[in-house]
Amino acid sequence: MIDQLVRPIAPVRSVLTRNRLRAAFAALLLLSAAVVASAASGGLSTASADAVPEAPSTANHTVVTESGRVGTITAYAPDGEVVYYNNSRTKYFDVDPVEDKQMTVEYAATDTIHTEGPTCGDPPCARNVIERANLSTGEVEVIYERYDYRETAAEWHDADRINETHVLVADIVADQVFIVDTETEIVEWLWDAQSEFSLASGHAFPNDWTHINDVEYIEEGVHAGHVMVSLRNQDQVVFIDPEEGLLEDWTLGSENDYDVLHEQHNPDYIPESRGGPAILVADSENSKIKEFQRADGEWTRTWQWADERIQWPRDADRLPNGNTLITDTHGNRVLEVNESGAIVWQVESMLPYEAERLETGDESTGGHSAAALGLESRTTTGNAAENGESGVDPFTLVGGVVESILPHRIYNALIFVAPVWVGKAEAAAIAIGLLSGLAWAGLEVAWRLRDAGVSFRLPVTREQ
Repeated sequence: MIDQLVRPIAPVRSVLTRNRLRAAFAALLLLSAAVVASAASGGLSTASADAVPEAPSTANHTVVTESGRVGTITAYAPDGEVVYYNNSRTKYFDVDPVEDKQMTVEYAATDTIHTEGPTCGDPPCARNVIERANLSTGEVEVIYERYDYRETAAEWHDADRINETHVLVADIVADQVFIVDTETEIVEWLWDAQSEFSLASGHAFPNDWTHINDVEYIEEGVHAGHVMVSLRNQDQVVFIDPEEGLLEDWTLGSENDYDVLHEQHNPDYIPESRGGPAILVADSENSKIKEFQRADGEWTRTWQWADERIQWPRDADRLPNGNTLITDTHGNRVLEVNESGAIVWQVESMLPYEAERLETGDESTGGHSAAALGLESRTTTGNAAENGESGVDPFTLVGGVVESILPHRIYNALIFVAPVWVGKAEAAAIAIGLLSGLAWAGLEVAWRLRDAGVSFRLPVTREQ
């Protein structure tokens, strides 16, 4: 019986000699190294002002923030030239134009603190700031700041100005939303997610339980005076009446209902006067931009956009011309798509968080709903080969397979910690190189032991 089993294997062994296997492993390692080296040598960088790429021309200024490997805020002139750059903070998040102040923005940023202090007994900790910057003069003014006791999940991702003295803040570290008088530093209103949501929801409390990443103070329509809040880890966008609390009937999404939203970012509310009620939102883990329209007491998806490259978007603004400005974080770009879904403007960026088109109003303030504009949805699914792209290399194909297998959160987390030049092909090359090296090393050890006459037996044998 054993002879019958071994006999068919003999020809395979004669072909797969040690030297041929060594040559095959060496070829795989060299090819993988070449793919990685090529990507690393020509990688994108925004770590310095000189390295920031120019953008195509547009009718207005564009401001981009980054909060990944480097923290930056960059402003592009209409001709695409970089006119402002700052990387003094660890991370930059939400950025908004200041009304009636030309070339002036306010943004939320975070510094990592590595020294002990009254609020930082066990570094690293966080210093959260709201700052106002004049992009023409470079003058920066701290509007409000707070030191928090930890670094991880301790940022303010969004701040929305209500009037000259009051700002609405999304507080991730405390799972709260609050309105503060920036002159007196008195918190005049606060909503705590624990008042409405079970601690069993979201992530493990108290470690980044809700990840409140966006707030918006609504000024007109049925929700005038209400606050819209994005609870990323509950997969929901909710509306808060400052007097009554959560308006349950208006909630968009529900936890783990990933067909609607999956850990979304930066929803924008579009009121009735501009074709709403509607919500334009970056559905991050689903790698799509979506819009939902309110009708007959329910939210219905009326538009979505995606292409082959988009990966973990975190912002989308509807512009007055009907186009949509999108921040594609793991696609390493900011882009503008027109009403038919075609890309009409794009600039490379390292893990961008938010983009703002100045002179068009705050976020989607000047834009209309997809339903009012009759926008055409565009989505592309599958990997490059499935989408009919020619010349796809094997590493890209392997990377696409890995992406389809891994859960969205794990895949996006790996991209977030990897160097910016690591894409699907590079990740596959690294994995293939490591596996080939380990397999080769294992075979060499096995061959040496066999040549030395060392053999191993299973600790359990079967009696005949």
